Amino acid sequence: MADEAGEEVSPVELVDVRVGKVLKAYKHPEADKLYIEEIDVGEAEPRQICSGLVPYMSAEEIEGQNVIVLANLKARNLAGVPSHGMILCASDEAHENVELLVCPEGAAPGERVKFGSWDGEQSEPHTENQMKKKKTWEKVAPDLKTTADCVAAYKGLEMVTSAGPVKCKSLANALIG
Repeated sequence: MADEAGEEVSPVELVDVRVGKVLKAYKHPEADKLYIEEIDVGEAEPRQICSGLVPYMSAEEIEGQNVIVLANLKARNLAGVPSHGMILCASDEAHENVELLVCPEGAAPGERVKFGSWDGEQSEPHTENQMKKKKTWEKVAPDLKTTADCVAAYKGLEMVTSAGPVKCKSLANALIG
């Protein structure tokens, strides 16, 4: 994929992956498997995101966590509630075990996550429309996995914040989505 200047760029650099602090999580009133989360991603107002995590963890386990948010997805309604992004999680092949990807202490809400070296330059992320039109997330998602040490990675490049790598609790070599 090419950036604005026509330079070839890895699609993972075009996704806007950010640190988010979950301020509140509660069950969706009309959908058994959905939570509604209010997440600080460094913007003026918290983002509202719906996630299908009810079968895997309690709202209390989500609240207060520094999670990873895919921020440049087009907003969509989930069971009538607008959702502005996606919380990234690790899961096993059967999708029976799901764990949050969490940031180390010291990672600031709104900080853009990088892959590989924290010092590396990063391209401007795609807009929501570009993400949809160019299917950027669909190109990135199949190559996101956790390492043997439970660190989130894209094609072996670790997902990092200024405070260190992003991990899940215990799912090694797991899918991320």
